Amino acid sequence: QVQPVESGGGLVQAGGSLRLSCAVSGNIFHSNPMGWHRQAPGKQRELVARITVGDTTSYGDSVKGRFTISRDNAKNTLYLQMDNLKPEDTAVYYCNYWSGPFVYWGQGTQVTVSS
Repeated sequence: QVQPVESGGGLVQAGGSLRLSCAVSGNIFHSNPMGWHRQAPGKQRELVARITVGDTTSYGDSVKGRFTISRDNAKNTLYLQMDNLKPEDTAVYYCNYWSGPFVYWGQGTQVTVSS
């Protein structure tokens, strides 16, 4: 059973940085896509960043130039480096792993950015 587990969330002031980690256990393929989503109170879950085969990356418009997604295949770990954080980045951040028609989600980690 594939299980992503996020860590690294917390409280930070606007303009600060955080790095989220997602350790994935189970039988995974390093070429499969992985990504980060977030959900703020009262809003729909949105895609923040995605990394696919060959480490091709894509980002949501609101985080381009500020967030960086990366992966360490030797550690089965996905990262999200978040710089120049804004109050509107406040949300629960979820890691996910795609395997064909299946998507595996972590439990989420809270990120709160104070103004």
